[in-house]
Amino acid sequence: MTTVVELNQVTKEYPGGVAALRGVDLHIERGELLAIVGPSGSGKSTLLHIVGTLDRPTAGTVALAGHDVAALSDRRLSALRARHIGFVFQSFHLVAGVSARDNVAEGLLYSGLARAERRRRAATALERVGLGDRMHHRPHELSGGQRQRVAIARAVVGEPDLLLADEPTGALDSASGEAVMQLLHDLNGDGATIAVITHDGGIAGALPRQVRIRDGQVVEDTCTRAPLPAGGEVPCHATD
Repeated sequence: MTTVVELNQVTKEYPGGVAALRGVDLHIERGELLAIVGPSGSGKSTLLHIVGTLDRPTAGTVALAGHDVAALSDRRLSALRARHIGFVFQSFHLVAGVSARDNVAEGLLYSGLARAERRRRAATALERVGLGDRMHHRPHELSGGQRQRVAIARAVVGEPDLLLADEPTGALDSASGEAVMQLLHDLNGDGATIAVITHDGGIAGALPRQVRIRDGQVVEDTCTRAPLPAGGEVPCHATD
């Protein structure tokens, strides 16, 4: 199995001696679907930033797709992040007045692809998330659940190694939230590696692996394997 992200003894401290992470070990393997779960203030948002290479650790090592993050300049790290990681946030961060297709195409803005090819791939990604009939709609013409699907399409259009979904159902009603989580399950079934950052134990419990964080430490890393329709098991790498 291929390791997508590897954290070894990662610590993150902020001015004033505030330790947000304390010696965290975390490996995410290709094909996994896991939850990083914890209450407010537990350190899960800091962990998201470290895993997503949006921030660097105070101590310890972080590797993304086999690359040592500490060895990279900010410019090279930004390029690595753009290629290997897709982000989905609670707030959709869509550009108002721009069609769903062009919002998704923005995810390929630094890919070097021609505009026509970016838009073609964006249309394919929207079809993949069930919005093939909404690609010309602007954000204000879409429901909350549909806007989150557009955001997910934008995150996966470049086929990143890892999709990080930060509270992806937080701004949605329960029915839309369930539909978004089912979409993430479907994408994982197609081979996507996905980490969902959440405070919701119910969402976490429905995923094959749960990494529980409290006071900046991983206190539990459990794996519930589930059978795949075609045989075999859901990939799941836990430390205990």
